[in-house]
Amino acid sequence: MIREIVHIDEEKCNGCGLCVPACREGAIRIVNGKAKLTADNLCDGLGACLGHCPQGAIRIEKRDAAEFDEQAVQRHLAGAGVRQAVARGEANRPAATVTHPRENRATGGVGPMQAGCPSAGGIAMTPAYSGCPSARFNRLGPHDDGSGLDRAADTSEEDRSSELRQWPVQLRLLPAAAPMLRGAHLLICADCVPVAYAEFHRKMLRGRAVVIACPKLDNPEGYVQKLAEMMRNSDLSGVTVAHMEVPCCTGILRMAIEARRLSGANLPVHDIVISTRGDILGEQVV
Repeated sequence: MIREIVHIDEEKCNGCGLCVPACREGAIRIVNGKAKLTADNLCDGLGACLGHCPQGAIRIEKRDAAEFDEQAVQRHLAGAGVRQAVARGEANRPAATVTHPRENRATGGVGPMQAGCPSAGGIAMTPAYSGCPSARFNRLGPHDDGSGLDRAADTSEEDRSSELRQWPVQLRLLPAAAPMLRGAHLLICADCVPVAYAEFHRKMLRGRAVVIACPKLDNPEGYVQKLAEMMRNSDLSGVTVAHMEVPCCTGILRMAIEARRLSGANLPVHDIVISTRGDILGEQVV
């Protein structure tokens, strides 16, 4: 039948994955670094994913496609959750069902569906398409003047509010052209640092945009290119790198320096080393 359906331009897609959680049917997955429509009958053609693509790689087209199948969607979501549960060794745990604000086309109302995020209570039935809102980027609060300096007075012991100003924080998920990066001081942080350094929010994160990564467990090649694009196009006001004292963790500093070279930006990099005991061991500008 001829109907409206999602089309993804692979040339424009950079694999950021922001469209994946936006598709409540689980019809989109990241395959070999590109977003793919897994099956025509899983796509309702309404285009909820369109506004979540920073590259403009998704559009609605009218073509010959299988009819949208609500029952196939439910089987797909349930099957994906079971497969992921088996991989985690949780297949014998009871499935958790939560109410999700998703239109029930059969009744015209809102009905329950399996939770798409572990934090919502869905343990065994978390879909493999990662239907969790962790990849939806958002500005959480106002930036300061972009300098990244702690200009506020020291807070009291009772004042421990979060200083996070954007989401997501994973370097893999945050698009290089994210609007919250423009003019910001960027903190490039090894993901163990916030756990080790007790004053992370108050003395390191305040007033800064942040990306986190693990230079040992992640593939740094794509990270260097993404950081270079951030430095080249976002007019950053400064860059700070924070990493642990262990040798493998210094790779995140090398990533930042190489990204600066590729970008051609004239940005000093402030390097901060944190001990495994949570102390600042040293600081330098490179």
